[in-house]
Amino acid sequence: MDENLCEHLDSLSEIKRPKVLVCEECVKTGGDWMHLRTCQTCGVTLCCDSSPAKHASRHAAESGHPVVISAERGEDWAWCYVHKMIMEF
Repeated sequence: MDENLCEHLDSLSEIKRPKVLVCEECVKTGGDWMHLRTCQTCGVTLCCDSSPAKHASRHAAESGHPVVISAERGEDWAWCYVHKMIMEF
């Protein structure tokens, strides 16, 4: 595979937008979060790696779901955890 290509990002045909603007796992535990990411496989919204619990990257590692989008207003990008690549849309 070419270093500049990512089949996970290339295969995004429809962006799953966040249904909630909270980290769904931090809410359960009373935790705090910094920024939010929405999984493009299952649609769950979780906190980013700047947050104490890092739920989004943990979800990607445990579930094998490779791509998230930023759930922050004004940010239009997707990140692939597998290839460590970003794509603006």
